[in-house]
Amino acid sequence: MNSIVNITPENFQQVILQDSATQIVMVEFWAQGHEPSDALAPVLATIASKYSNHLLHARVDVQQQQEITQQFGVQGLPTVILVKDGQPLDGFAGPQTEEQIVTLLEKHLPKPEDGLYQQAAELVTAGDYQQAYPLIKEANELAPDRVDIKLLLADCQVELGQINPAKALLETIGLVDQDALYKSILGKIELAEQAAESPEIKALQAKLEQEPDSLEIKTELAIQLHQANQTEEALELIMSVLLKDLNFGEAKKFALDMINALPDGDPLKSKYRRKIYSLLY
Repeated sequence: MNSIVNITPENFQQVILQDSATQIVMVEFWAQGHEPSDALAPVLATIASKYSNHLLHARVDVQQQQEITQQFGVQGLPTVILVKDGQPLDGFAGPQTEEQIVTLLEKHLPKPEDGLYQQAAELVTAGDYQQAYPLIKEANELAPDRVDIKLLLADCQVELGQINPAKALLETIGLVDQDALYKSILGKIELAEQAAESPEIKALQAKLEQEPDSLEIKTELAIQLHQANQTEEALELIMSVLLKDLNFGEAKKFALDMINALPDGDPLKSKYRRKIYSLLY
């Protein structure tokens, strides 16, 4: 938990200019014996402890630091000013409830989904869609209306073979938000769907129509579909093989490999893991 900093001319530059570059500084102007200031002080201390990762609580004794008080233009007590990057960001004067102060702060403090989005975006940039997926999925659950989060989630879904969920997500994006990333994801979907129409897959589908009970053809088709990022179709097909013969060829191994390749948090992973466990045990 961050300790409270008392601002003086000696540490003014450190706190107001340097510290505020990495976090919000909540500057509390107070006076000894001033009843409203005394009442607000413990409320601010409690709030600061809750948000200590992103918030520094600084205090200015207006009786001792008149020059600093004048520099901020403080005219009444209690006054609280939020400072970021050396500049006043927001604030209030007079008594406030804890709920009112938290509402004010949360307009400016980083939200959990921001951190998740940033982590996921860095992983996507590095090409690690597997690790990015659960992070961006959680961010989407926290902020389901955020377009940037929805687009990054759709991008991960396409890369991980969740073509239909990605298409459904893109359908919620309004025309004004259909930017370059949106168009890029659409292009990836088109390529994935074209891959699913490859001559190899079409040939296997035709053979399966002629021999609908062939476990060998179903297994081969499932493998081809999985390679074409048609993950759900592949899993459904390989599970139909195992339902008929749990020990057919390497179908069990293929099914487990497909399931294990899914990222944590993918609904398909838990769905098909339950299905195969019910067969195995």
